[in-house]
Amino acid sequence: MRTPQASRQVSSPVFVAVALSAAALVTACGSMSMGPTFNQSSLPAPIQVPPGNKVAMETVGVGDITYECRDKANAPGQTEWVFVGPDAKLMDRSGKQVGKYYGPPATWESMDGSKLTATQIAVAPSGPTSLPYQVVKANPAMGSGAMTGVTYIQRVALQGGVAPAAMPCTPATKGQKQTVKYQADYIFWKAS
Repeated sequence: MRTPQASRQVSSPVFVAVALSAAALVTACGSMSMGPTFNQSSLPAPIQVPPGNKVAMETVGVGDITYECRDKANAPGQTEWVFVGPDAKLMDRSGKQVGKYYGPPATWESMDGSKLTATQIAVAPSGPTSLPYQVVKANPAMGSGAMTGVTYIQRVALQGGVAPAAMPCTPATKGQKQTVKYQADYIFWKAS
């Protein structure tokens, strides 16, 4: 039979080991980056999200943009490639699909079923062969999940997506559609 003194001696090293393990775990977690790392300070001012919002989710959209050859607005007899809509997978930074982006209307949908549309606020040039930077103000989300509470979405880090250059848009090709590949980061913001 153990005496109370002996029990304390046996449990004391166990308690110290558990306490040291917990302290090591807390220290390790404290040194890990717990949140998104996106910084908008290098973006053009018109597409920066206003203060009072924080990054909630960072995604990479990979997919296609569809264009259609149509009559040019207010220019009889002229045609141009017109943006029809996107079809992309939204991936997290590790490459796992977390949602999709499609349209019209432009819709961001999480794998949990929550989704939203948005109203464009501003665009800014990103490069001659890429779509422009963009910031949109989110409409209230449909469903409950990752899209709930999103206030703004930025489109940044663009590659491709501009109207097709390989096929001319002429009166003879009016009505034809073309898809082009693109990639962009979509940064989702929520009120802080």
